[in-house]
Amino acid sequence: MIEVRDLFKAFGANPVLQGVNLKIDTGESVVIIGRSGGGKSILLKHLIGLLQPDSGAVLVDGEDISHKSERQLLRVRQKFGMLFQGAALFDSMTVAENVGFPLRRERKWTEQEINDKVDEALSMVHLPGTQKQKPAELSGGMRKRVGLARAIVYRPQIVLYDEPTTGLDPVTSAVIDTLMIRMREKLGVTGIVITHDMRSAYTVGSRIAMLYEGRVRQVGTVDEIKHTTDPLVRQFIEGKPDLEFESESEEQVV
Repeated sequence: MIEVRDLFKAFGANPVLQGVNLKIDTGESVVIIGRSGGGKSILLKHLIGLLQPDSGAVLVDGEDISHKSERQLLRVRQKFGMLFQGAALFDSMTVAENVGFPLRRERKWTEQEINDKVDEALSMVHLPGTQKQKPAELSGGMRKRVGLARAIVYRPQIVLYDEPTTGLDPVTSAVIDTLMIRMREKLGVTGIVITHDMRSAYTVGSRIAMLYEGRVRQVGTVDEIKHTTDPLVRQFIEGKPDLEFESESEEQVV
């Protein structure tokens, strides 16, 4: 479904992606982990053509989208849905208007068809009856679920999840995880998930890829990542501080 080939991207003198290679098969859910500022969001933006690489390629269904025009990318982006980190809902719109926004923008459906699709999407995320509410009336978890409904309302082939459980309590996070799994199983969507939440990564991931210093340090199944012998990957998944940081802390205490 998606293939990233030797992807390089720098901003001025600051290299961010330094030869990323990754293949994502149809119907699987790949979780991308790594330190803050390690290029995860930059990689995500390349997958939908919001950024163009300095070199390398991004293939979607075998088609290289790396240097296409905005007009050409519109067709490719129709394959994608996206759940943003903060849900990114329009405060002035109702839930129904937020979820139906992508459909109205394309002007291909009647108002009744849009309403039916919105109702179906909200039912899939267990939010029936919320159509007339505003985002300010919803909890953080409910807003994330509305964002997910908007991401799937036009049945995309691929859904990108940017930190889907950030800021949520453990119970609500588990609900979001369950819904992501349901989207994969019921709709057959391919998922790419960026997260720092290893509990969530282990739950929703078919495979996990770790970015480190602009490259994929390791990619493997959940079991392979859990039992990795790579010290840098193990340090991240176990949440251990850097050895240098530990030494500095000891010096300060002394």
